[in-house]
Amino acid sequence: MDMDASVSMAKGAASAPFYLSQGDECDVFEAAHRNGLPVLLKGPTGCGKTRFVAHMAAKLGRKLYTVACHDDLAAADLIGRYLLKGGETVWVDGPLTRAVREGAICYLDEVVEARKDVTVVLHPLTDDRRTLPIDRTGEELVAAPGFMLVASYNPGYQNILKTLKPSTRQRFLSLEFDFPPADLETEIVSEESGLDRDRTASLVRLAGKLRALKGQDLEEGVSTRLVVYAATLIAQGMPVERAIEAAMIEPLTDDEDVKRGLLDLVTVVFG
Repeated sequence: MDMDASVSMAKGAASAPFYLSQGDECDVFEAAHRNGLPVLLKGPTGCGKTRFVAHMAAKLGRKLYTVACHDDLAAADLIGRYLLKGGETVWVDGPLTRAVREGAICYLDEVVEARKDVTVVLHPLTDDRRTLPIDRTGEELVAAPGFMLVASYNPGYQNILKTLKPSTRQRFLSLEFDFPPADLETEIVSEESGLDRDRTASLVRLAGKLRALKGQDLEEGVSTRLVVYAATLIAQGMPVERAIEAAMIEPLTDDEDVKRGLLDLVTVVFG
């Protein structure tokens, strides 16, 4: 879609994307939605934050606008802008404005990557005003019933120049995410990929060993998403070693020495 957003609409738990709860996060999210409270999801890349939001939006029957934040994302990308259409200049709502008007969920993925003017725009939506001022049109929108603001970021990956100010963080309820325990991750990966539990368990065990190297040889540990990719390739007949190399080794590093060390670790786990 335009404005760097994707949108989905699903109604009912039956059509919700697969998500295996690790605790009471679904209950907290539902309570936040019921009371019009914003939610901040914190956790490493690929641990299930985006899937969780998609699952909850479908379960609650709300349209979901997802915005992948980046360095060039400005407030205007969220709110909207005037565009030339058919020789006329017309106002086009951005994804945040649409969500506010429609009572949808707006999810800002990796919100700290966006420009600083974005957080200023969010403040009136995260308190009892629940309003969105649009300076360009002179409107001040009051959020429709059902509107919810959700944001996420990876605290372990951000540097001092890219973090949320306390004044912004304290406007949100927060949910902490991490990679699931091995038994739950095995169930998730097996469900997503179709690979049997025994072979999936070995992949999850390898993932745990790779994550233990974060901050040493690796900047980031392997995500559950990448484990699912590896399992999917294996389930489709690709040799185990090649699937792991393509999905769980190459995405983690470009350093040839580190890659050789990781492949040695694969040999230790799989024999």
